[in-house]
Amino acid sequence: MSELKTVMHPLAQSKLTLLRDKNTNKKEFRELVSELTALLFYEATRDMSLKEVSVETPFSSCTCNTLNSDIALVPILRGGLGMVEGIVELAPNAKIGHIGLYRDPNTLRPVEYYCKLPKADDSIEIFVLEPMAATGGTASAAITFLKERGFKKIKYICLICTPEAVAKIRSEHPDADIYTAAVDRKINEEGYIIPGLGDAGDRMFGTR
Repeated sequence: MSELKTVMHPLAQSKLTLLRDKNTNKKEFRELVSELTALLFYEATRDMSLKEVSVETPFSSCTCNTLNSDIALVPILRGGLGMVEGIVELAPNAKIGHIGLYRDPNTLRPVEYYCKLPKADDSIEIFVLEPMAATGGTASAAITFLKERGFKKIKYICLICTPEAVAKIRSEHPDADIYTAAVDRKINEEGYIIPGLGDAGDRMFGTR
C-alpha cells in the first residue's frame, strides 16, 4: 500500500496557512507555492539511494555520496507548472516533462491532450506535481499514463488533497507514495476542496 505522508514541518504548515489566506496576492502566492513544494520535495527524496564517488578537494581526495538515480518532474498542466521552480532550485539537473489533461464532459474521465516526457529508464524517479487533489482522478490518470510509457518509480506531490483523492490513488496505484501538506475534509458541490485555498491555478496566474 502506498504511503500518505503529510508534512507537518513548521515551515511547511506556516506557508500553507499563508496560501489559504484569500488576501495573499498573486506574487506572494506564487512564491509560497514554490517554497512549499520545495519542502514537500525535500521529504519525498528522503529515501533516495546514494552512491559513492571520489572527489578531489583543494587539499585532498575523499569519498563522498551523490544521488544514485536521475530525477524527473512531471507537472500536470496548468497548476503543476507553478510547483516546478522550487524543486529545480534544489535539483537543478532534474528533467522536466509535462502532462495535459481535461475532463470529458460526457464520461467525466480524464483525457490526455498533451504529453512530453523524458526517456523512460528503470532508475529514474518521477515526481508528479499537482497543487490540489480533489477527487484524485487527474492524479491517478497521470500516473497511469506514466506507467504505460515505462516509468516505474513514481511519487505524487500535492499541496492539499482530500480523503477521496488519497483513497483513489491508493486503490489504483498502491505503489505510488503521496506527499502533501494537508488532507482537507471534503469537496463542495462546485468541486472545490473545503477549506482548501481556492483555485490554485487562478490564484497563481491571475485568471478566473
